[in-house]
Amino acid sequence: MLISAFGSWSTPVTAELVITAAVGISDVRADGAAVVWSERRPAEGGRCQLVRCGPDGTLTELLPDGFDARTSVHEYGGGDWWLRDGVIWFANWADQRLYRLESGVAEPLTPEPAVARGDRFADGDLSADGTFLVAVRERHSGSEVRNEVVRLAASGPGEPEVLVTGPDFVAAPRLSADDARLAWISWNHPSMPWDDTVLTVRELATGEETVVAGGPGESVSQPQWQPGGSLYFLSDRTGWWNLYRWSPGGGVEPVIVLDAEIGVPGWQLGTQRYVPLPDGRVVFARWSDGYDRLAIAAPGDAVTPLDLPFSAVAALRPAGGEVVLIAGTPTEEPGVYRVSADGAVRTIRAPRRTGLDPAYVSVPEAISFPSGDRTAHALFYPPANPEFAGPEGTRPPLIVMIHGGPTASAVPVLSLGVQFWTSRGFAVVDVNYGGSAGFGRAYREQLLGEWGVVDVADCLAAARWLAAQGRADGGKLLIRGGSAGGYTTLAALARPDTPFAAGTDMFGIADLEVLAADTHKFESRYLDRLIGPYPQAREVYVARSPIHRAAEFGRPLLVLQGADDPVVPPNQSELIVDALRSRQLPVAYLLFEGEQHGFRRAENIRRALEAELSFYSQILGFELPAGEGIEPVEVENLRSSR
Repeated sequence: MLISAFGSWSTPVTAELVITAAVGISDVRADGAAVVWSERRPAEGGRCQLVRCGPDGTLTELLPDGFDARTSVHEYGGGDWWLRDGVIWFANWADQRLYRLESGVAEPLTPEPAVARGDRFADGDLSADGTFLVAVRERHSGSEVRNEVVRLAASGPGEPEVLVTGPDFVAAPRLSADDARLAWISWNHPSMPWDDTVLTVRELATGEETVVAGGPGESVSQPQWQPGGSLYFLSDRTGWWNLYRWSPGGGVEPVIVLDAEIGVPGWQLGTQRYVPLPDGRVVFARWSDGYDRLAIAAPGDAVTPLDLPFSAVAALRPAGGEVVLIAGTPTEEPGVYRVSADGAVRTIRAPRRTGLDPAYVSVPEAISFPSGDRTAHALFYPPANPEFAGPEGTRPPLIVMIHGGPTASAVPVLSLGVQFWTSRGFAVVDVNYGGSAGFGRAYREQLLGEWGVVDVADCLAAARWLAAQGRADGGKLLIRGGSAGGYTTLAALARPDTPFAAGTDMFGIADLEVLAADTHKFESRYLDRLIGPYPQAREVYVARSPIHRAAEFGRPLLVLQGADDPVVPPNQSELIVDALRSRQLPVAYLLFEGEQHGFRRAENIRRALEAELSFYSQILGFELPAGEGIEPVEVENLRSSR
């Protein structure tokens, strides 16, 4: 075994390998004996292709050249496509119009909007008789954005008919099995879908409406009609997203209630986390103690865990008496699987094989640690490389990773983006700070009014606790995050007592006031709950904005930003970069043309990873491994700061 400084180890987990494995699967559906899923392909500029696996295992790419099944409703998308009997309906990225795809031919169903990409569609449902669709439409007209449920013909072009309008947001329009009723979710500013939502049912013949569930303090989601006319949905009325059933003329009754999260935050549309089977049992995924696992239960009966290795489940869909799903494990990336009620698994789309020796894979450990008078949670990844060890008496540098959202969570599934670091000798901790999902509503609400406080405290506590445990070098602590995680990164560095030696901010927020005035509709009032109403709470916005604490920065910073980001525009990154430049502090800035909120193009994913490694090597003083051809990143003012 070779002895070399942590961070300098040679590894097969190169940026090129990360890109090869970065083909993401975002949704799956069964169509008879066939299964269709969507693949995000960095090598094709981030395009989402639909792939069909036939009963004999034959794979067919379904979208013609020039089409990309991806919606930008809420900017985060989801619910991009749906299908029946070999016909697919999808939103096309370039123009956001809704298309019908049959026998390899894609025809538009919706008219060309008055504003380019101004009419966006998502989260649709097909009527039982196959004649019409219902879907979410987000209409952009000047500065006005309207979110509505519309109905349109399933097989020919035409102007959609508005069914639901008025609420600030709508989601999950679902038709009953006899097409007589429509269910949908709605909410209004300043709530987000994990705060307060309402589930409504309308009799389409009479227009009579019934509020089924929801309201202040209750988040409902994922309605699904059952053949007998009852409606399943998720609600967190007990503090956990559990499963309930409503019957017309009756009431609401619990189906599955446990101290675990079946639901997830509604950042994207079209999410489905449970599948009722024909025999009355329900297969579902539930988050508990930082891990996501499958289980099955009959209404009112005990829950039976399915003995499967999956630790993260992205989608569950019905497939006759079985389910199809996207799932991954701590040692395998997500794949597509068919699972029976007894837990038998058939692989439909295997995880992409990288040829990586398992000895290079760092398996996450779920940890809990003190943070003031609270307990916070994280996933800890130790360094893993069978060919190297660090010099005797030394400990690895630690990268504190911060998920976006901030109402999201660290996911315990194999990510070569994490192994890129651990196989080089870094330890990594992925923090589920107070406010993260997966630990119940009370934990999620720890961040209300406290963004920039609780998240920062928990990230600092994780780093200090691991250093105190001897699992990391307390003098070589690093922090990185994107979007909301970028804000936490900046806030953690903008303090004189920061323990971090450097940080990487990816499209993060520097000025909360600017964000409140210059972001998209979906998140335009998010800060009302996380910070306070603006401008009434302006003093808090100023106090917690890293740009107003630039004088307290004393650590090098790398900033990575997409030029076309509508969620966190480039001015946020430029504000903090200019502030550090004016103080002649070490800073590096890379702006990626054609990228939005997150990097999708292969060349940009590669450059961002390698630039970050180069940045840390310059800050911590280790040599880059030879043979990878890593282009150094220029860190301004680095020499003058030493």
